[in-house]
Amino acid sequence: MSKTIGIVTGGGDCPGLNAVIRSVAKAAAKRGWEAIGIIGGYQGLLPPQNTRPLQYHDLDGLINRGGTILGTANRGQFSAKTGHGEVRQLPRELLEATRRGMEQLGIEALVSVGGDGSLTIAQQMHEHGIPIVGVPKTIDNDLAGTHVTFGFDSAVACATDALDRLRTTAESHNRAMVLEVMGRYAGWIAIYAGVAGGADVILIPEIPFSYESVCAQIAAREQAGKRFTLVVAAEGAFERGGGFVTAAAQQENREARLGGIGARVATEIEKRTGKETRSVVLGHLQRGGSPTNMDRALCTIFGAKAIELIAQGKLGRMVSHTGGGIDSVPLAAATAGLRTVSLEGSFVQTARDLGICLGD
Repeated sequence: MSKTIGIVTGGGDCPGLNAVIRSVAKAAAKRGWEAIGIIGGYQGLLPPQNTRPLQYHDLDGLINRGGTILGTANRGQFSAKTGHGEVRQLPRELLEATRRGMEQLGIEALVSVGGDGSLTIAQQMHEHGIPIVGVPKTIDNDLAGTHVTFGFDSAVACATDALDRLRTTAESHNRAMVLEVMGRYAGWIAIYAGVAGGADVILIPEIPFSYESVCAQIAAREQAGKRFTLVVAAEGAFERGGGFVTAAAQQENREARLGGIGARVATEIEKRTGKETRSVVLGHLQRGGSPTNMDRALCTIFGAKAIELIAQGKLGRMVSHTGGGIDSVPLAAATAGLRTVSLEGSFVQTARDLGICLGD
């Protein structure tokens, strides 16, 4: 039987969103189903509804195109996370209006492509009886229930390239260079890029740091004849006994905007060591551009799996990478908590084995 499937992209943009849209639409078409894109996040389901058909020729060139042709939103009435990750329950009237909007559009199931915030909304919709499945998207790689999220590999590639470039200028000027990367409350981007880019200091939220430890690493390198130091700081890294550094005042019904730790670390290094130090905030460069080959493949597999779940009637679930294959987990399990860097994991152990300072 023919079905109409809706696709919505929510939260922050990242490389690979368009590749998932393409995969979902193509897999739906293979079954004789129609795919409709929801414009501007979940808001597009409410009157006046904002949608676009996703037909054969609309999918050309999407697999390598950054951003999302459907647009996205991480603010407004569809905000399920506030402050430092506290869950906000959406009003029942809003959920009911969303359900009615889907019925009016003839959408029989919704594919929600998003991270922790968007999939928390998806879980609340599922509890309200809305037929929905999730696809894990976030450069932060912090979603529980999946070994990896799409967008992460592309963000790590961007951060690693930045470290390669900073190394040459740091070495030329005998400077310490601090690179601040995204990741919110998980240090996956920082630890992966730091190890891949040969960083000397890696600061992640999972390990509160001390400036004494960081400066001791710089002094040890100087004594060994290494006149430059590369520091990677996750935006959620914080000093032992301190708190998260935020870039702006807290806004109502929005998560806190982390940022500024890189500049703070650079200032402290220069003050404590006298060594010329610069900081660079990679910021939204990590979200832009074309997805890597790995992300393109992952997005394609994830999108096709989402349609398979709908065909099997397995709603209220999120596509999951198990580390050995593709499966699914309940949305509730995927959003129950953040997946953070294990202190006993291979990346932390490798960093320690190589003499990389983790700030502790």
